[in-house]
Amino acid sequence: MAKVDKKGIVRGKAGSVVYRGYREMNIIQGKPRKFEQTSASIQASTEFGLSSTTAAVIRQAFEPAYVHRDGEAVSRSTQLVYRGLRNSLRGSVGQRDLHDADLESLIGMDFNIRSRMSEVLQVSQRVERDEEGRLSVFMGALNAKTDLRVPLSISKPVSKYRLRFSLIGFNFRKEYYEYLEVKDVEFRWQAQLEAREIRFETRPEPDQLLMLSVSLLAYSETRMEEGYVLLNSKEFSPCSIIAAFHAEEPGEYPARPVNMELDAAQQVRGASINNMCYEGNRLLREHERRKEKRSKGKLKAVNAGMMRNSSGRMKPTMKSGKTATRQGMDQIEDSSKFQSKKRVSFSSKR
Repeated sequence: MAKVDKKGIVRGKAGSVVYRGYREMNIIQGKPRKFEQTSASIQASTEFGLSSTTAAVIRQAFEPAYVHRDGEAVSRSTQLVYRGLRNSLRGSVGQRDLHDADLESLIGMDFNIRSRMSEVLQVSQRVERDEEGRLSVFMGALNAKTDLRVPLSISKPVSKYRLRFSLIGFNFRKEYYEYLEVKDVEFRWQAQLEAREIRFETRPEPDQLLMLSVSLLAYSETRMEEGYVLLNSKEFSPCSIIAAFHAEEPGEYPARPVNMELDAAQQVRGASINNMCYEGNRLLREHERRKEKRSKGKLKAVNAGMMRNSSGRMKPTMKSGKTATRQGMDQIEDSSKFQSKKRVSFSSKR
C-alpha cells in the first residue's frame, strides 16, 4: 500500500506500480518482476561476474605494491580482465577463466591512472623467462634527474627513490596466490644507474600463473637517523603490471568448493600463501548446472512432442463446400446429357 509522507511524496506499492522519492521528486516505476533469462544473457552475466571477481583478487594481491590506487581502478581492471577472457582461444564462454585468457591485455595495467608508470619512468624494461621458470628483468640506464617525470610536490622534498619489482603467483582453480619474491633498486634523487639485469631466484610452481609489477616509491629524509617518510599519495603512486605468464599445469576446474590443503613444499613457505576471496569457480559450476537443466528441459519437450504425434490418428478430411457443390453439378450435367439415336419423351407420363 502506498502512503504519503510528511513532504507530500507518495511511497510504496499501489497495484502494478511502485512510488518512491528522490530528493524533491516523486518517481513512479513499474513493479519489478522476474524475467526468464536466455542462454546468451546467462553466459554474458557469468563472464562479467568472473571478470569482476578475478580483477578483485589481482587488486588485493598487488595492494602492497601500488600503495594508493585511483577510484576507477576497479572498473578499469575488470574491463581488462574481461577483454582477456573474450580474446581467449582455449575455452568457450562459461568454460574458461584467467588461466585460459589472453594475458597480453593485462600487461601495462596501471593501478593509479593519475601517475602512469609509462609516463613517470622513461626507461626501457624487458622481461624474460628461462627454462626453469625463473624471471629476469633487463632495465636500461637511468638518470634520476631526467628519466623520472615526477610532480614538483615530490621532486622538491624527495631524498631517494625505490624501484620495487613484485612477483606473485596465482592459481584461480585452487584459489590461492603466493608472494614469490620482491626486488628493490634504491638510488638517490640525483643518481645515475647503469643498465642492469634483475634476476629472480625463486622457481615458481608449475600450477602458478605469474604476474610481475613495478612500482616507484619516493622517500623524504627526516632529521632522525636513517629516517625516511614515504611521499606516495593518491595523486602520485605509480605501479603497473609489466609481465604475465601462463601456468604450465593449472589443474582441473574444481567440482566442489575448494578447501585448499598445503602440501609439504607449500607448508615451508606457508606465510607467503594467501587464500583468495574468489567466486569464479562457483559461477562456472552454476553455469554448468543451468546448462544441463536447460538441455534436459529441451530433451523432455522433444520427447513429449514425439509421444503426442505417435498417439494421434489420421482422420479423413472433408472437402470444402464449394468443391462438393461443383462435383454435384457435374453429376447433374452428366445425367441430363442427351444420348444420340434414342427417343426422348417430353411428357410427364411415360
